[in-house]
Amino acid sequence: MSPSKKALATRVAYGAFVSLMAASLAGGAMAAPARSDKDAKLAAMQQQLDALTAQLAQLRDAGAQDARMAAMQEQLSAFAQQLADLKAAQSADASDIITLKAPPSGGATTASLPNGKPALATADGRFTANVKAIVMFDAGKYFQKGNLPAAVTNRDLNDGTNFRRARFGIDGRLFKDFDYGLIYEFGGSGAEDAGHIQEAYITYTALKPWRIKVGAYEPNIGLAAAVSTSQMPFMERPAPAEVARNVAAGDSRSAIQLTGNGMWGAGDSGIAARWLFSTALTGATVGTINSTGGSTAQPNDEQTAVIARFAVAPFDSTNWQAHFGVNAQKVTQPNDAGAAASPRYPIQLRDRPELRIDGTRLVDTGGIDAKGATVYGVEAGLSVQNFLFESEYFKYAIDRRITGATRPSDPEFKGWYVSGVWVLTGENRPYNPAEGRFDAPKLNYNFNPAAGTWGAWEIGARYSVLDLNYHDCGAGKAIPASPAACFDAVRGGEQKISTIGINWYLNPTIRMMMDYQHVDIDRLNTAGVQVGQKYNALAVRGQFAF
Repeated sequence: MSPSKKALATRVAYGAFVSLMAASLAGGAMAAPARSDKDAKLAAMQQQLDALTAQLAQLRDAGAQDARMAAMQEQLSAFAQQLADLKAAQSADASDIITLKAPPSGGATTASLPNGKPALATADGRFTANVKAIVMFDAGKYFQKGNLPAAVTNRDLNDGTNFRRARFGIDGRLFKDFDYGLIYEFGGSGAEDAGHIQEAYITYTALKPWRIKVGAYEPNIGLAAAVSTSQMPFMERPAPAEVARNVAAGDSRSAIQLTGNGMWGAGDSGIAARWLFSTALTGATVGTINSTGGSTAQPNDEQTAVIARFAVAPFDSTNWQAHFGVNAQKVTQPNDAGAAASPRYPIQLRDRPELRIDGTRLVDTGGIDAKGATVYGVEAGLSVQNFLFESEYFKYAIDRRITGATRPSDPEFKGWYVSGVWVLTGENRPYNPAEGRFDAPKLNYNFNPAAGTWGAWEIGARYSVLDLNYHDCGAGKAIPASPAACFDAVRGGEQKISTIGINWYLNPTIRMMMDYQHVDIDRLNTAGVQVGQKYNALAVRGQFAF
């Protein structure tokens, strides 16, 4: 073929190539609404690409070499890349649809043991299952006086041992957006209980930053109450916080809860602040468990209540972390104990003296016939390097039920505590913004004598006051049976406890604890006789949790 004919063929081929390329690119840019249309369009584009590639190869074989050939090659490469991108996008769309329709079938599942906790997870992380265990074995001794007045009961609190907690279960994730948990409890206070549901819940997490949790669990209410039992700096929560949380929250509470958390000023160079809001509609506990094993029947009508908590936590880098919060509980319907019961709608405030070797409660309002109750709390905390300070104040108010012509006044009680913790080995207690609490320290080094490391050590001190007296008539005076001064008195008693403790974290799973208490109970019986006492107590705990 002469040079002029080759040039003419090249120009003709180039014109056809450009026309076909323009049509193909225009067709590829059009979005077809149906999947079958997209498949047909991709197949047509692939055929066009094959034809153009063959035509270009023929021109090369004919010896055509000029600028038009280079342009044809460049456009052909671009067309091939666009076709590849379209195929990849369609494949991704199809994969997303399959993922939404069904869980992975035959995908790889990984098994691991983080800090000794057996855990399973699918390769995409949409499904997880973690075995959980919390075991706490306590031993203790009460140092009581031998010459207590005759009216004093509880003269010999039980020295000994018990499994304070023995919880086993599973938690994890379902279909990426749902968390779940099922935990059984076999421990107890003073004596182990029969096994019962501790937690059984499911949480929807896709509405970030909000979460919806339904089932039986411990709703979020208060600073000390929010701390996990396996991470508390002392063996038990302070009594004022324990009384407060058990009015309408506490363990194994039936509830539906909305919780959200986030941050203000995250992009600023100065002080930022974390926030937390939680509210829940709560009912009765899953089962009313006694301290000797077994359970009692649920009341006729179960309690209903509304609770809420709001907290702000300003911080500056890792130097310090503060926490300020308020919380409230409103019981709108107390438990109905039945027409034959007296009181029929009891609300009772009481607690054990921050130790559970013996299950006896030394301060107790008794059952107050009520149509409702309210608890208000304020919270404060400050972490500075390896020091942590916390405090809360609570006010408990009971709205009595009207019974007869003379209505007694509505009693109010109060309680507060202050505590300080120092991690001797330098770690700090990190802030958990999702729960509004300070967690256990993250160890720098685990216990390993061969390497010269001994885990983490922590000491703490706490002082708490729980006052469950109202309109007390005074020592030596009986409560009047008929309307008169202080006829509506409640002699629940006043409890003051000073505690010092030391904790040894061998690793993230194992911890040893020791608490020493001085307990001061001031309480009068209905006749005005002192039935309180002062004593000391020493307790130790061995714990593993994963």
